[in-house]
Amino acid sequence: MEKKISEIKEEFDRADATELVRLMESYSQDPRSGVIGLLAKYRKKLDALEKEQKRLWEMASYERQYSQYEWICGIDEAGRGPLAGPVTAGAVILPKDVEILYLNDSKKLSPGKREALFEEIKEKAVAWSVGFASPQRIDEINILQATYEAMRQAVEGLSVKPDLLLNDAVRIPGISIPQVPIVKGDAKSLSIAAASILAKVTRDHLMEEYDRLMPEYGFKGHKGYGSKAHIEALKTYGPSPIHRKTFITHFVKESDHE
Repeated sequence: MEKKISEIKEEFDRADATELVRLMESYSQDPRSGVIGLLAKYRKKLDALEKEQKRLWEMASYERQYSQYEWICGIDEAGRGPLAGPVTAGAVILPKDVEILYLNDSKKLSPGKREALFEEIKEKAVAWSVGFASPQRIDEINILQATYEAMRQAVEGLSVKPDLLLNDAVRIPGISIPQVPIVKGDAKSLSIAAASILAKVTRDHLMEEYDRLMPEYGFKGHKGYGSKAHIEALKTYGPSPIHRKTFITHFVKESDHE
């Protein structure tokens, strides 16, 4: 008995990539327009998947280049530029054969996609960790040194000790593990991209918590960056306990001359 098109559609909807190929071969001779439409739709889906897998393969070039190391850790930061909140650093060790579709530099992803990838990275990673440096620490030792401190904390927090660090553009002082700085590494390395998402999403969540405590500053919207609304809130309410004093003086003065 010939299957209904609705039943065939359910088969396609449930299928993974390997099963899709088999189904397309199985129904390739079905003359019904509904089936022909399904085949066209899922052929496009397979083509898009193949393109994405090729992109991920290219992004794993550094991981392949250093494949003699068992545990390769990506490192990246979020929050170097804001006027408020901590700087955060992500560290992540991914399995060598991992596939996390649409993994990319956090800046190239929508908030919703970042959130979904954040959960998938934590689920699939061999080990992951996030480090922080507070606004007070940033004021005390400067943003670059505070970023290094957050990165060291993230590495130290890993449950598995890495054999190699792939870093986004920097070489972290005070770490004996071999390091490879990669300029724009969050767009060139799967491990660094994963770390960028861990750092960004963790920091965003924290800034949303601060927004609930201090809604007058609008932290949920600008995450501490120097938006016009943020500058106006600073002028109205003054600095909060999470503002970076060494940052806000310059920004507020500059805005007064605009």
